[in-house]
Formats: sequence, structure tokens, C-alpha cells
Amino acid sequence: MKAANSSNRARIILAALVLLFGAYWAGARFGQRQPTNVEAVPLKAGGAGSTTAVQRDAALTEDESINVRIYRQVSPAVANVLTKATEYDFFMDPVPVEGAGSGFVIDPRGYILTNFHVVEGAQSIEVVLGDQSRYAAKFIGADQRNDVALVKIEPKGKPLVALRLGDSGTLQVGQKVLAIGNPFGFQSTLTTGVVSALGRTVQTSQTTFIDEAIQTDAAINRGNSGGPLINTRGEVIGINSAIFTPSGTTAGIGFAIPINTAKSIANDLITDGRVHRALLGVETIPVNGWLGEALDLPVQEGLLVEIVTKGGPAAAAGVRGGDRVAQAGMRKIHIGGDVIVALDGQKVASSLDVNVVLNRKRPGDTVKVSLYRGGKKDGYPRKTRRKHRQLMPVLPRGARCGGCPALDHHRSLTELGTVLCARFFSE
Repeated sequence: MKAANSSNRARIILAALVLLFGAYWAGARFGQRQPTNVEAVPLKAGGAGSTTAVQRDAALTEDESINVRIYRQVSPAVANVLTKATEYDFFMDPVPVEGAGSGFVIDPRGYILTNFHVVEGAQSIEVVLGDQSRYAAKFIGADQRNDVALVKIEPKGKPLVALRLGDSGTLQVGQKVLAIGNPFGFQSTLTTGVVSALGRTVQTSQTTFIDEAIQTDAAINRGNSGGPLINTRGEVIGINSAIFTPSGTTAGIGFAIPINTAKSIANDLITDGRVHRALLGVETIPVNGWLGEALDLPVQEGLLVEIVTKGGPAAAAGVRGGDRVAQAGMRKIHIGGDVIVALDGQKVASSLDVNVVLNRKRPGDTVKVSLYRGGKKDGYPRKTRRKHRQLMPVLPRGARCGGCPALDHHRSLTELGTVLCARFFSE
């Protein structure tokens, strides 16, 4: 009897599984499907009951007219950037990966600006412009630190609409801005908002950040990355790059890279094929509480110089690296070097702090490095141990620099601090 009941239960369970599988198959085969291609449909002129463009425009408010005008002017140059790459699963089997983002044409020759994270690691890049024309794109170069990349398409004689680049340095909080991109694959989507804040430094990863970011409440979602942020004159004033969101969708806090930063990067890439960045020429380790106490350093926050690059600007200025090796947990570190505490008067406690300062410099510019030398505490006041080293272009003997006395005078300042000359190097 028990065996018969068990057999009946097994049959019932099997029948239920068959029904569930059949329902799933039927739904997948005949049910409603998600769209595979989503794009803006252009308005068709004419037709029964249709109104002319002039009549439609006449019914718009002043604010609506600005939005419509900017969209018509800009959308043909906004690109949908599609990427393909290969990743490997747990069993090291290749898995194709597709990605999408936005970009915009800045030059009729086919140069397109976007975010580096949109095209990072891509094995192939395809660009779809506003008129649905498709082009294979070539990766020209990028500034990973600023998350800006440049790609190029070959228009093959076809005239391209290129966007005008504005001046992000003249922006004010409260100005109206418009964002156009391809959020979630919905191509040529327009959102509007205002400049909510300026001048923020937004860290986007361990090594990347947006310096002097433009904060906006214009809706920015996944897929908008790399698209233009535009003012009411139709000029690009930023590249949409990041959002602050607890949920994964827009929360009214988006950030754009200032177009002035992107212009400098694009110019370097177009003219020289690489980005010119200022480098200090040191390898450092952050000084935290335990490290400062363990090494008996005079400060609890700063950057301990481990290695100074031979022939680099810091070496020419006299910055010293470690002269002996110590074991710190699982890592060996060079100790005995200088401790950098500020650059141009701005406190530094991490490599990000250094990169933010250097990001605003160009090869040949100057920076003031404040540091401590000597690891042991003594009876002297702390500030008497701080030395200031001025990194500036190398000048010939007897020359003057920036209103300073002759170089011979610099050597007489060793009692209070040292000012030496060196040139920033480019990467």
C-alpha cells in the first residue's frame, strides 16, 4: 500500500513538472518579447491631419523651444558606442561580452569623444550616429586617470555634424543644461536639468576621478556615459560620466567631466597620439597611524617616499627616497626617505591627492613640495623640520626665474629650507 502511494505521488510530481516546463516553453515561444532594437523614430512630414513643423513650433513655450532646437541641432552628432570583448569564465572558456555607451563627434574628420570605461578592453568598437549610419571605430588613445577616450571613424566623404565645444570654466550653478545619450539602449534620449554644483572632486575608482566635476540633476543612467552635457547655446560643456545612486538608476545626482579637461586631452591625442601629463617622479606609500608610530615619523599623515626616479624632477630637486629595507607584514618597504605632506599648500595623504594636484599641471609647470626629512623625533619644533622644495623649469646659471633672485641666492636659503629647480616630465 505504501509503495502504491509513493508511486502515485511520484507520478503527480512528474506531471506537474511536465506542465510547468510546457508552460515555460510556450511562453518563451509565443509570449510577448522585449524589443531587440530601440531607437527614436523621426517625425514624418505630411499625412492626413498632420500639422506643419512651423505650426508645431509655434505652440511651444520659450523653454520648450530651446529644448527642441538643441535636440535637432545636436542629436545627429551624438553616437551610440557599441563594444565587443572576450572574457573568460571559471573554466577558462571564452565568453563574448557586449557593452554600450555614448559619445559625440567633435571633428568632421571623424573624431569622437567618449569615456574610457565605455571602450576599455574592447576588441572591436562600432559607432551608430543619429541618422542610424554605422561605422567601425578605431581606438586612438585615452587618459585613464580622467576617464576620457578618443576614437575615430572614417566618414568616407560623408559630411559629419560636429558639436561645438564650449568653455566649462564660465559655468555657474543654476544654469540650464541638457544631456543626450543612449540610456539602457534607448538611442537619442534627451533629459534636462541645471548645474547643481561645481568644483567637486569625485573619485570613481581606486585610480580614477573627475576633477572639478560638473554636478547636474539632469537624468543620467547607464548608457549615458560618454554623452555630451550641453548648454542652451548648443555647446558641449561636459562629458556625462558618473551618477551617485543607491539603487542603480538616476537619483538626481550626476557628474560630468569638464569639457576644458577633455579638450586638452583630445588635442594631445590628435596631435601627438598620447596625453602629456605632469609626473613627480617618486614612488610613495601612505603614512597612517601605525606606520608613523612604527617608524617614529614626525607626522601621522603624508606620503613616505620609497623610491625617487633617477633623472626625474623630484631627484633633480633633491627629494630623497628610502635608504634601507624593512618588512611590513607581507610587504617590504624602503624607509628612511622624505615624507611629503603637501603640494602647493594642499595636504596630501594618498596617491589620489597627488594625482588631483598634478592633474592641473602640465610638463614644465611648477609645484611647491612640502616635506619632512629625518625619521626620528627630537626637541626641535616640528615646523623647523619641514622643508619646502620648489620644482620649476631648469634655468641656466645666473638666470632669474619668476621674479626670484639669481640661482646663487637659492643656495643661501639652506638654513630655512631649500628651493631647487627641476622640470616636470611628461608621461
